[in-house]
Amino acid sequence: MGDGSARMPRPGSKGSGKRSNQGSSRAATAPAPAVRGRWPHARHYAALDLGTNNCRLLIARPQGSGFAVVDAFSRIVRLGEGLATNGQLSDAAVERTIAALRVCAEKLRKRNVTLARSVATEACRRASNGAEFIERVYRETGIALDIITAEEEARLAVLGCHALLEPGDGPALVFDIGGGSTELVLVGPGDEVPPILDWHSAPWGVVSLTEATARGDSPEARAAAYADMRARVRESFAPFAERLGPIAGRPRLLGTSGTVTTLASVHLGLASYDRAVIDGLIVPVSVMRDVSVRLSEMSVSERSHVACIGSERADLVVAGCAILETILDLWPAERLGIADRGIREGILRRLMQGQGA
Repeated sequence: MGDGSARMPRPGSKGSGKRSNQGSSRAATAPAPAVRGRWPHARHYAALDLGTNNCRLLIARPQGSGFAVVDAFSRIVRLGEGLATNGQLSDAAVERTIAALRVCAEKLRKRNVTLARSVATEACRRASNGAEFIERVYRETGIALDIITAEEEARLAVLGCHALLEPGDGPALVFDIGGGSTELVLVGPGDEVPPILDWHSAPWGVVSLTEATARGDSPEARAAAYADMRARVRESFAPFAERLGPIAGRPRLLGTSGTVTTLASVHLGLASYDRAVIDGLIVPVSVMRDVSVRLSEMSVSERSHVACIGSERADLVVAGCAILETILDLWPAERLGIADRGIREGILRRLMQGQGA
């Protein structure tokens, strides 16, 4: 790629032996490419991540040092829609989410899953009716959701995507921009799972930040809204920024979220999203800033016609851009690693290592 983007080897591969002049490549170990078919004698594991915006399921079987994907499901459910205003999950959001979870439950049955863990994050942590929702989900679908803490959410994200970190001796920042919160995790060097040195959870994700910000569709209103978003996020990051202090060496940066995968797709001009192209991509930070600013200046209608954004993400993507740019201000890396993996993969690794269900 002539723009400075680089590719990490696909999971389980040994790479081509060539290296980009933008940096080194490193083989990742999870997950392996999707494999079609049924394995009646294989052990199947499942991880379900119910976030503020998305419902995602991954079913896999062990393969080598990683795993092979057997089945997957992802749907935008906007569970946290209206939560910032009302303090609870709305009836419409609950119905949308339970419909998606019924699909997940059917997949779990068809695949004869041996061991599974299903987690819920910020929307259920904050909602006054979160526990009631969890009970209804179990009653109607049989899926037992575990509301995890922000700290565990951050640890699972690192466990699921750390293999895509560029090699280096200094600390690295791994971040996950969610629908209701953003997790920042400072990790040290390590050959296996890198040690977590510090972490921070900010109460702003693409849904919560969008709903908290006044919007208009004139160029002036869009610029003001974007500046307001950036200021809110910067304030929420301030305690973590103070703890960071001076950053030595070459900072490494890895992002796992729909925001970074979407912006990377826009940068590459993809007609439709392609995980094989995006997962493991390394993009210059300047490019991601340019894409973020360009999208923030568009109207919702204009963004809805951009490939890989569409109508489902057109109103939320700008909040993701504001959060990303504020992270780039905080952590002065020159390159950003893109991961289309995270909490689900972290859960699967724990399950396959016998660390809990």
